[in-house]
Amino acid sequence: MCGIVGLFLKNPALEPTLGRHLGAMLSGMSERGPDSAGFAIYRDPVPAGWVKITVHHADETYPWGGLAPAIAKALNVEARGEVRASHCVLRVAAPLDAVGCWLKQHCPELRVMGMGETIEIFKEKGTPEDVVRRFRVAELAGSHAVGHTRMATESAVTTQHSHPFSTGLDLCLVHNGSLSNHNRLRAWLARRGIAFQTDNDSEVAAGYFTYRLSQGATLDQALEAGLVDLDGFYTFAIGTKDGFAVLRDSFACKPAVLAETDDWVAMASEYRSIAPLPGADRAVIWEPAPATVYSWSKH
Repeated sequence: MCGIVGLFLKNPALEPTLGRHLGAMLSGMSERGPDSAGFAIYRDPVPAGWVKITVHHADETYPWGGLAPAIAKALNVEARGEVRASHCVLRVAAPLDAVGCWLKQHCPELRVMGMGETIEIFKEKGTPEDVVRRFRVAELAGSHAVGHTRMATESAVTTQHSHPFSTGLDLCLVHNGSLSNHNRLRAWLARRGIAFQTDNDSEVAAGYFTYRLSQGATLDQALEAGLVDLDGFYTFAIGTKDGFAVLRDSFACKPAVLAETDDWVAMASEYRSIAPLPGADRAVIWEPAPATVYSWSKH
C-alpha cells in the first residue's frame, strides 16, 4: 500500500509555506499508510566547510542538549543542534568524516538518518497526522521535500523500516512498491562501498542511485539505468540538493499523479494530497507515464 508525496517549489516566495503544504500532503496519505510516516526537507543550507547531519534516538527524553557542545569541544569547531521530537539536526563546522567518526565512537546509540548540506530527514512510528504534529512540520521553510506514509505489510512497524532512505549526501528516496532482486543488488552494491542500515528493499534502491551518481551519472541517467537494473514494481520520488524526480517502472501498476503550476510541481500517490495546494484547480495534472523520468531542478 503506502503513500508517497513530493513538492518542489519553483517560486522562492513560497518557501516559508513549504512545511504547511507538506504536512497537508502527508496527512492526505493517511489511509494509505497509517503505521508510520517520514519526510525529507531541503532547507537552510550550511556554509562552506560545514556539514548537516540528522540523528535519531527512540527515546525523546534523550539528553540532546549536550551533544553539540560535546562535538564542538572534541573537534574544536563550532557546532549547533536543533531538536525535533526524537531527532536532532546537527550543524558542524567540520568534515563529514570527522563528525561521523566521533558519533560512531562516542554515541553508538544514535542512528544517522541523513547528511549533506541542505537535507534533513525525520521519520517515526505513528499516524501521519501524529508525525506532522510531533515534528512541527508546519513551521518548516524550504525549497522542496518528499514524504512517505507506510502500511507495514512485510515487516514490523519500526522507524528503521520507515522512509525516506538516504545513502548519500543530500540524496533520499521514497518508494511505493517492492523490488524482487534487492538481496542480490545489496550484495553487489556492498562490494562497491555502499553501506546499508536495514534489510529494506527501498534502501537498496537509494543505494543504487547513490552509486550511479558517484560514478558520474546525472540524476536522469541514474534513473534510466535503474529501469534496467531494478526488478519489481515501483514508484520512486527522489530528492537531491538541487531538485526532485519521479520514476515508475515499465508496468506502472503503483498509482501516481503529477501536477504543475508556474509556482510548484507536486507528486502524490493520490490526487487528494495535491488538491489542498494553492492553485491546484489551475494546475496541469497528469499520470506519469511508465518507464519515463520526470525531473525538476533549481538550475
